[in-house]
Amino acid sequence: MHAAEREEIILDALMKKGFTTYRHLEANVEASPATIRRDLARLEKQGKIIRLHGGAKAVDADAGVAGTPPSLAGTPFEKSLKQNIAEKRAIGRAAAELCAPGEGIIIDGGTTTYQMCEHLGDLNLQVLTNSLHIVNTLLRQEATQLLVPSGPIFREQNIILAPAGETTMPNFHASKLFLGAAAVSPRGIFQADALLVASQRRFLDRTDEVILVVDSGKLQASSGAIVCELNRIDRMITDDAADPELIDQLREAGLEQIDLVKPVS
Repeated sequence: MHAAEREEIILDALMKKGFTTYRHLEANVEASPATIRRDLARLEKQGKIIRLHGGAKAVDADAGVAGTPPSLAGTPFEKSLKQNIAEKRAIGRAAAELCAPGEGIIIDGGTTTYQMCEHLGDLNLQVLTNSLHIVNTLLRQEATQLLVPSGPIFREQNIILAPAGETTMPNFHASKLFLGAAAVSPRGIFQADALLVASQRRFLDRTDEVILVVDSGKLQASSGAIVCELNRIDRMITDDAADPELIDQLREAGLEQIDLVKPVS
């Protein structure tokens, strides 16, 4: 397959979804992994793509406009915060109950993980988070120690994400990671934006136990890029409106510990 044909396949994949993974390209491009990586490097040099950890992202239409703030795919934080709020509060409270006094944890940015914050004040925790919303809430808790990564701030979600390939995460290892997702299916957990995928994978490398916190509306067909397979998740907390058949499918796929909680009225 000629370079022009490979480029067409790569750019077509990015046009359809906004991102692609190395795994997808290796399955669809007749070339070695090394050749694919050279193709991506060339396309990035030409300004056609942005390479990320695990794949590549389409260049945002606004990226070349000076002063344009970076943006992410997905629902803005303030809008998402109002969706399924009773379910998210119950899930957040149940997740907080898993924290032991004095331990170090990672809280991934999201509107469900955000609901943990009000329940953590007396636990003397060390918390690494990429969410400025979570930071602002936990700052009121004198006993909570906070760490954040460095990188650009994505304003709509108020989240900090380091550029791919940069080591900007504090030297910190957590006993527990509380992780959100855009979607969950028997194939794994998904995010809509490749930058979020890269960030969450870095968190996964820095924890002993992974606890997925999602409302039942996220339990749907696969959507976006896979962050990890279900056997990497130790526990999931969701609300009791989840489809029992799908819960069984998730357990069969490797996610054995699933807690169903009742929404907070």
